[in-house]
Amino acid sequence: MSKSKGEVVVSVSIIPNQQGSPAGKLADAEVMFGAESGPLSGMKLVGFAVWERRAGGRNVTFPARQYSVNGERRSFALLRPANGDASAQEAIRQCILDAYERSEEHA
Repeated sequence: MSKSKGEVVVSVSIIPNQQGSPAGKLADAEVMFGAESGPLSGMKLVGFAVWERRAGGRNVTFPARQYSVNGERRSFALLRPANGDASAQEAIRQCILDAYERSEEHA
């Protein structure tokens, strides 16, 4: 995926899950920032994963850090919408799913 003038240029790298474990995990994904990405140029964001849903379809999980509060495990999302609008994540989620589908076609 790349964007036109003035926008961040990114690509997605798909790493298939060869072990088949954990169940349902299809692949890991990395978002790489291209030369026109300003201060993010040459960097990559890891921690995305593509999963098969039990009811069918696919889902993408985002990078997160786990922590405990009173013995309860919680998750802190590392990539989140700047304006609080959860739909802002849909573009990168779809980009990763599209990259996964293309990788399947070439496999």
